[in-house]
Amino acid sequence: MDCTIRPALDDDAADISAVILRALRETNAKDYTDEIIARVEQSFSPKAVRSLIAARTVFVATIGNRLVGTASLDGSVVRTVFVAPDIQARGIGKALIAEIEQIARARNIAALTVPSSVTAETFYARLGFKAVRDSYHGDERTIIMERLLDGGR
Repeated sequence: MDCTIRPALDDDAADISAVILRALRETNAKDYTDEIIARVEQSFSPKAVRSLIAARTVFVATIGNRLVGTASLDGSVVRTVFVAPDIQARGIGKALIAEIEQIARARNIAALTVPSSVTAETFYARLGFKAVRDSYHGDERTIIMERLLDGGR
């Protein structure tokens, strides 16, 4: 699978939003209630995604002309990592995280933190992230995970 990782553009906002909403509805819905999914979805409208692109370092994964994934770096925090459900578990998320790590190293960031969904905990653990603590927003559980980069191991 020929996947390209590149910085997100403002014009990508609608496609990024669509990938995130599909992943929430089809993948994360296995671990979260409809109410939690609906609440999280409100943060990822195309308009909200445009704001994230302006505020964070956001990457997208594409296959041909199709946007299939996204991830962002907000300081030392990895955020908004989503891959289209029909092509998950094919290395796209891993490639996005590798790009994030490369940027973090260039910025001399010693450790990355990720607020992981229950759904993604195993994915991050396979990439070397360790669970540090749980965080709750009402009944929504998030696992705070960390990974030291390079010399910090």
